[in-house]
Amino acid sequence: MPRTDFVCAPALRVRWAEVDMQKIVFNGHYLTYIDTAIAEYWREIGLPYPEGYVERYGTDIYLRKATLEYLGSARYDDLLTVCCRVARLGRSSMTFVFEIYRDAELLISAELIYVNADSSMKAAPLPEDLRERVRKYERVAPQA
Repeated sequence: MPRTDFVCAPALRVRWAEVDMQKIVFNGHYLTYIDTAIAEYWREIGLPYPEGYVERYGTDIYLRKATLEYLGSARYDDLLTVCCRVARLGRSSMTFVFEIYRDAELLISAELIYVNADSSMKAAPLPEDLRERVRKYERVAPQA
């Protein structure tokens, strides 16, 4: 996917505590980097999580599936860009895609699928207001 398709692209620097004995970022930390980008995404569309989402809609989103492809390794003190976008809006689910770069080098590509659920943990339709906020924010329209 072209990097220009991503509007949300926060930067972060790899900390010493995130590298392993091989002096590369331990693989699980990439999910933390992705989580940081999602938090920024929610702020940028005007729904800081959790109060902007949970309190506004009376539902919550839960991670259903995470897929990561490791293409390269980040190291201590690297400056990374974590690109984040919504690629698909389903009835009750939304699919985020991510690309993590060091300069122009793509290190990680990932896809996370979240499901919107009510208090009984049953799937609930995504709020129309959320859909509209995502559509207005993204450069490339999410698939339906």
